[in-house]
Amino acid sequence: MSNPEALRQRERALAGQSARGVRPVIRESWLRARAAGVHPDRYVPPVALPGDLVEEQRERHPLATAWPALCTALQWVTRQPAHLLFVSDAEGHLLWVKGDSASMSHAEGIHLVPGALWSEQAAGTCGVGTALALQRPFQVLGPEHYLSAASRYACTAAPIHDPVTGTLLGAVDLACRLEDPAPLVMSLLLTAAHLAQSRLQAAHLQRVSQLRERYADRLTRRAGGYAALVAADGTVIHTNRPRWLPARLAPIPAEGEITLPSGRRAVAERLAGGAFLLTAHDSEPIDGGLRFLGLGRPRARLQVAGAVHDLSRRHGEIVAVLLANPGGLTAAELTRHVYGPAGKTVTLRAELTRLRAVLGHRLLSDPYRIAGPATADFLDFPQPDTAGAALLPGSSAPAVLALRRSPHGA
Repeated sequence: MSNPEALRQRERALAGQSARGVRPVIRESWLRARAAGVHPDRYVPPVALPGDLVEEQRERHPLATAWPALCTALQWVTRQPAHLLFVSDAEGHLLWVKGDSASMSHAEGIHLVPGALWSEQAAGTCGVGTALALQRPFQVLGPEHYLSAASRYACTAAPIHDPVTGTLLGAVDLACRLEDPAPLVMSLLLTAAHLAQSRLQAAHLQRVSQLRERYADRLTRRAGGYAALVAADGTVIHTNRPRWLPARLAPIPAEGEITLPSGRRAVAERLAGGAFLLTAHDSEPIDGGLRFLGLGRPRARLQVAGAVHDLSRRHGEIVAVLLANPGGLTAAELTRHVYGPAGKTVTLRAELTRLRAVLGHRLLSDPYRIAGPATADFLDFPQPDTAGAALLPGSSAPAVLALRRSPHGA
């Protein structure tokens, strides 16, 4: 259909009259746009995200790892006059836009800019919005756009899904003048979407490998129960016993007790990178409590979650002080108790980060305290006045010295 004829049929269809030569899928999209209240004339999509929010979205969006590869792979296209490359999020917000300066300047007039919302509900029929709505590759040619302001463009878009979970992440779109569309542009966009998903898959495998290398040894130390390392997306990376979990779980929302699909209860402990360590027991309680042994020991011993840990001197001091102050302490207070008045909170926080590998979800902050049932030998009975049975002999931490005089004197 010629362009003037396409424009006439578009006007008839948008006016609710019968129209010839309009693809059914376009007609259905126009109806959705009309139902959403989008006006085809005298309207451009809103710039829903200001500059600072665009930057935040870019930093935390999974497609941030794929955007540089897309720019490199398609740089010969984006150097052509009137060609623009976009990547959106799953809602249709344009996060990245690339093209020559003249094309970018013209695109600003119709809000083809970072932060603009080009979903079908906000912009009607368009490459990004309709590809996201249908969740399949889609091409919109000139007058097929619902907005009159976009009718000079040919837009081809392909959705991008998370290669692990299948979740819709966004879309990649290539826009050009209507008279310039390349015959292989759809194949080009499909290749770009596959490239993005390949980069996401590679990044996922790298994260999984790093987590397994960093934490798998903690699973082997778990005795009398079940343990698993689970990625932020729910992928079960490693277990200490075969087949006690499926290959994938629903993403774990937070630390603490959860119920697994089998009905078994487990405790989730947050690790670096959003991963979790799951521990579960068949018959004994999920969290049998924490037991601290420090009398007469230069290094405290901690019994927790079926494992025994011999703490460093500094970690033993920190745990002892926290157990003696169940209401919690601020970072400044805990620093003074452990290091004295000259101590620095940055040093304390570094130690707490390392200590969290042992205590996990039991170490709470704001204020710092130990959650859940906990006992300590130095709190069981008054301190005998003998060096052999003193709390952490050799420690000079101010609070430990006070605890030796009185177990509740810290």
